[in-house]
Amino acid sequence: MAAVKGFSVRFRGRRLFSIYLPNVFLYAFLTLVVAFTALPLIYVISSAFKPLDELFLYPPKFFVRRPTFENFSDLFSAFNNTDVPLTRNIFNSLFVTIVIVVLTVVFSGMAAYGLVKLKPKGSSFIFTLILTALMFSSHVTQIPNYVIVKNLNMINTYWALILPKIAVAYNVFLMKQFLEQMPDALLEAARLDGADEWHIFCKIVMPYLRPAWGTLVVFSFVSNWNDYFSPLVFTNSEVMKTLPLAVQSIAGGPGAAALSTMGAMAASTLLMTMPTILVYTLMQGRVLKTMGYSGIKS
Repeated sequence: MAAVKGFSVRFRGRRLFSIYLPNVFLYAFLTLVVAFTALPLIYVISSAFKPLDELFLYPPKFFVRRPTFENFSDLFSAFNNTDVPLTRNIFNSLFVTIVIVVLTVVFSGMAAYGLVKLKPKGSSFIFTLILTALMFSSHVTQIPNYVIVKNLNMINTYWALILPKIAVAYNVFLMKQFLEQMPDALLEAARLDGADEWHIFCKIVMPYLRPAWGTLVVFSFVSNWNDYFSPLVFTNSEVMKTLPLAVQSIAGGPGAAALSTMGAMAASTLLMTMPTILVYTLMQGRVLKTMGYSGIKS
């Protein structure tokens, strides 16, 4: 007797849909895994709406019992007592992050196109240098970056936060590996039709690289939006502080002052997390497509 693998749901003799037991068990398992990985995010959202007495409960409660918006009002009140409002710090973070993302996508794509398709003299050596740069942590290069930025008189400017983040070795590596799958015949056909290199790059290469730069947008946005160290090094003005650095400044009070800002810190954590979730939600299809292409050899 054959084992029953599933059953069909019928209505008036017509089959509406079929349910296969192996798939049911698989989807149930995947749902549990997704729920487990989402627990930190759920806890962040729950903590942002907890009143102070629930934040200090021991043992801590996972879900909020009495939701409140006081934490968000406390967050804005904490910045109202300073010379720079919170909206300025949010603008700094958004402006710096968006400009870095746009420029790094363009320049990484141009670098990958030059290394893979134009192949100038020394391109192999240049790519070897890029691979070598991957071995160094970004913190190792902060001192030479600071010296260069200081000599260019860019301390306390947006350029100090933007320029060192444009050329990132991993970003060029990601775009290069994806571009190697592009057939050369497509570019040769465009050249025969009279297209110059700039039009080929804008009209053919960049649309082809859309999954790769979609992934790059996610990685670059998350790393730069959450960057606390670079603004700390390159700025010393309250006006130029980004959101992560400004939030740390209100959390640095002693004793009772630090305890009173716990609610504001919980609200700021949610505020800093939501843009990264939004960007990934919009770009997740391209991220998955890039990961799928990464196993294909041309």
